[in-house]
Amino acid sequence: MARENRTVHINARGVYYRELNDQIRQCMRAGAEEIFLDNINGQYYIGSGLRAKVKIIVNGVPGNDLGAFMDGPTIIIKGNAQDNIGNTMNSGKIVVHGHAGDVLGYSMRGGKLLIKEEVGYRVGIHMKGYKSQVPSIVIGGCAGNFLGEYMAGGILVVLGIDQSEPGSCVGDYLGTGMHGGTIYVRDEVEISRCGKEVGIKKVMLAEEPELKEVVADFCQEFGLALEPFQQQYFAKVVPVTSRPYGRLYVY
Repeated sequence: MARENRTVHINARGVYYRELNDQIRQCMRAGAEEIFLDNINGQYYIGSGLRAKVKIIVNGVPGNDLGAFMDGPTIIIKGNAQDNIGNTMNSGKIVVHGHAGDVLGYSMRGGKLLIKEEVGYRVGIHMKGYKSQVPSIVIGGCAGNFLGEYMAGGILVVLGIDQSEPGSCVGDYLGTGMHGGTIYVRDEVEISRCGKEVGIKKVMLAEEPELKEVVADFCQEFGLALEPFQQQYFAKVVPVTSRPYGRLYVY
């Protein structure tokens, strides 16, 4: 482990995840502001529960639950990532420069999650926000089934860059049980592929300040031009009721 000007490098090759996370916390207590994790290979819980403005750069493929419950850090993954990223995240930013897995941003209360490529199933489920916090997830590629399931707040965006054909950007059961927040998809979205709880309308980027803000942030992070996204329609998916299952219960 070497340190220079508040920048630390940790060689994680063969290091058990608990020991690795202990090393990260020790570096933070010593005043590190930027921590490079080299040779990461599936270690769980990287950055979980951290409360600081530290920046963590991950070289390799981290394991599940990266950034769970975190409050403040910025984590940048220079490649692919696995499942459960940003679970119940309160604030901060997670950037993935490749693909990511399933159940990303589960119950996010705040913060930002940016994925350059494709993601798996059940991304953004139970996103909710907290007080004035508005969590956001922006996906550069496409997404699998059950996107935004039971979503209660926040912003979820699918840009569908390099999608194979129109209408293939998201899977089935989009917004199932959704009762808050907004999903934007830069593609045609058939209502038959959505949950019964949502409606769809077409919007332009300039018409939606919240959409433009998160897409601009995505473009800046990955060195992309914003202009092409301003020329195309997005499908705006919103809930049609705040109590989608109210009729199922006896009072």
